[in-house]
Amino acid sequence: MTVNSRPGRPVLLGQNQYGKAENRVVKITRDGATHHIKDLNVSVALSGDMDEVHYSGSNANVLPTDTTKNTVFAFAKEHGIESAEQFGIHLARHFVTSQEPIHRARIRIEEFAWERIEASDANSQFIGADEVKHSFVRKGQETRLTQITYDGEKWEVISGLKDLVVMNSTNSEFWGYVKDKYTTLKEAYDRILATEVSGRWRFNWTDDEERMPNWEKSYEQVKKHMLQAFAETYSLSLQQTLYQMGARIINHRSEIDEVRFSLPNKHHFLVDLEPFGLKNDNEVYYAADRPYGLIEATILREGCEPRIPVDLTNL
Repeated sequence: MTVNSRPGRPVLLGQNQYGKAENRVVKITRDGATHHIKDLNVSVALSGDMDEVHYSGSNANVLPTDTTKNTVFAFAKEHGIESAEQFGIHLARHFVTSQEPIHRARIRIEEFAWERIEASDANSQFIGADEVKHSFVRKGQETRLTQITYDGEKWEVISGLKDLVVMNSTNSEFWGYVKDKYTTLKEAYDRILATEVSGRWRFNWTDDEERMPNWEKSYEQVKKHMLQAFAETYSLSLQQTLYQMGARIINHRSEIDEVRFSLPNKHHFLVDLEPFGLKNDNEVYYAADRPYGLIEATILREGCEPRIPVDLTNL
């Protein structure tokens, strides 16, 4: 068994981190009979002076991952969950400032939204309709995301969403493209444009001395502008729509400097109904889940450098 603190060969330890992944925490806030839910999936990654635990196995600088899990749940009680971003900021600041060996904390959070179930107007047999303020149905539109990184001095907050499926049933064309001997696709002058939005946006708030954004309002407004741009753009390509979605966010939200989208083109093909003596006037489509075109791009405020990773798989 190797116990030497330094291997005898010129092998060096590179980037490393550790923590507890996917801590599912559900916080119920009881405002009298009215309840509110925050449902988060929190992953903690810590890095710093951790060479020795890798070289010799000494745990002297290691905060157990079980402790990071416990901290997530304790903070849900002690600080509440105002927003995913604010909760992540509380956690990141705690780990970096309370543990000397930890120099950097990265908190990734998925938020699963719930909406209140509307009770019937008629009186329930058991509970009056006006009393039902504690029943919810899980929203299925999208999963909200955020990643908070803190090194003791500067913050980086990247938020976003995934699994938001949108469709325009018209006002979309695709023609004038390059054609070679392998091209079989027919030009389209009226097509369905559908995609499953995966987007991230980076805030320009980096310092505690700066005014912190209103995280909840910002998310609502970013989503609004994104969807409005999708709906209002007469699209000649998904790339054009993507750019308009990002530009609308940059132009309307001063707290955001960078947006990145990954948009799979969820193809809908007209079904050939002629064998049945029927004319298909852009009415009946076949929805193909794969293969799909994948359109990705970053939109930046002028003068800003891109920092959101090109590959959003793990962000």
